Amino acid sequence: MDAPDHVTVEDVRKLALPLGTKVIAGNGLLSRTVTWATVIYPENSTLPKALQANEMIIIATPETGLRQVSDLDVLRWACDLDAAAVVLNEPPNSAIIAEATAFNMPLLALPPSTRARVVEKAIVSLLVDRKGQIERRGTQIYRQLTQISLRNEGIQDLINAMARLTNKAIVVQDKRLQLIGTQLQPQSVAYWEDVELFLKKLDNLPVELQDRQKVAEIDNPVIIQSLPTPGLARFVAPIISKDMGRGYLSIIGRDTDLDDIDQLVAEHGAAACAIEMAKAKAISDTEKRLRGTFLDRVLIGDVTPQEAMKQGERLEHDMTQPHVAIIVAWRGEKTPSLRRLETTINALVASSPLPTLVWTHEREGEVIIFLGLPKDSKDSLEQTKKFARMVNADLHQQYPSAKISIGVGQPAQDVSGWRGSYDEGRQALGLATRLGSEQPLYIGDLGAYQLIISLTDRDKLQHFCQRTLGALLDYDHKQNADLIKTLEAFFECHGNLSQTAEALIVHRNTLLYRMSRINEIAQIDLDRPEIRLGLHLALAIRRLLPPQ
Repeated sequence: MDAPDHVTVEDVRKLALPLGTKVIAGNGLLSRTVTWATVIYPENSTLPKALQANEMIIIATPETGLRQVSDLDVLRWACDLDAAAVVLNEPPNSAIIAEATAFNMPLLALPPSTRARVVEKAIVSLLVDRKGQIERRGTQIYRQLTQISLRNEGIQDLINAMARLTNKAIVVQDKRLQLIGTQLQPQSVAYWEDVELFLKKLDNLPVELQDRQKVAEIDNPVIIQSLPTPGLARFVAPIISKDMGRGYLSIIGRDTDLDDIDQLVAEHGAAACAIEMAKAKAISDTEKRLRGTFLDRVLIGDVTPQEAMKQGERLEHDMTQPHVAIIVAWRGEKTPSLRRLETTINALVASSPLPTLVWTHEREGEVIIFLGLPKDSKDSLEQTKKFARMVNADLHQQYPSAKISIGVGQPAQDVSGWRGSYDEGRQALGLATRLGSEQPLYIGDLGAYQLIISLTDRDKLQHFCQRTLGALLDYDHKQNADLIKTLEAFFECHGNLSQTAEALIVHRNTLLYRMSRINEIAQIDLDRPEIRLGLHLALAIRRLLPPQ
């Protein structure tokens, strides 16, 4: 097998030394060349008189427990003979760290119970068979990372382990490119803000990784990509579970420093993250089912206040707060899935300071949010409306071509009022859908519409609408005119003629002519308040109950 032309202390650290080895001193000197490895046994009374230049010295733990030479003696001897680095098998004291720093000698410490001869063998294997050692290292890395996941130590511990293995910045993102966890290196702090902005934009992902449904088909899932900051690059790998991209792992460093071991860590780290994310999703799905069952029982009145409080504790949610129901649904025929709606809302509420409970009514095709409100807050209604507008804006941003309806109920002071708030939210949702509202509708703002929708005699409503607006509708149809549109704009602008003309983008004189024609054709007087009320109600009925 071909021997590598050049192996550095950093190569040895990453490819041959046990995972978990720490650099104690000389971190900036890891580019030194390593030519061989030698084990020194402290129980021997004398040190060798000669040493090949750039050897790596491994100090073994005395088998007898008796030392004839100290670690400090070995370090000084290694410095005199131009060793590449010194590797300790026991924790160093302050004196040896100070000496190594003073003489610019890289000093590394092995994990406890490491056998020096095994380390020497691994280093020699790297020197004579780099490719084979890389394959063995890949197996070790995968085993270590998956063990972290199997021990339930969490995704941040995985990230920390990858940062130690690579000595580079590590970033894990979810499928929406939201940060799940990061670990920076000191050298990455100066440019990190620009890097983070770049990572959060979907268009900046390599083209091969942008379709989450196809990333599992990529032959080489680890892609190297240059970053906007000069000299920086990243290895990026998709985190795949059940043949679907669930997120992304990035290893970021100088483009000249990214190497084989970084690529291995990216590949195996993404697999380990997939295990962790699959576990988290399974837990989340179980919690979601329990939460949905509980809230269904709350809404049918099958839960006592005491039981609700206990369940709230299990869900880590304060049930004593006032809550308000916000109901969200797609509007129209061709819409994204209900699952996408739920996922987007969950991601949004996760970043909100207000406590929320979210679950999905599959049968009704809606996502329900119970929003916790501060106790004794005078602006709780405004907070509710602001939250609903935020949900609406985020959904429009994520799905600009989709139509969304949002209904908001009245705040409920305790659990017994949740059902009423939900019913009001659904009523507001229904009105939002019928009216084609682009903004959330709060039930308390829908006075006249609530009255209209509560009336059961549809024929009488249609008759009233036809009697009041029929002449104008016929004129618009025959003359291709806009009198109904003009009347709607007039009421939306609260009767202000200047604002109405501006909304319709017509001259004020044109508007005055149209208003005159409305009076003539409908044989009415718009200056009379009762006439205005009747017209306004008729327009509302027309929007709610269009002719069949």
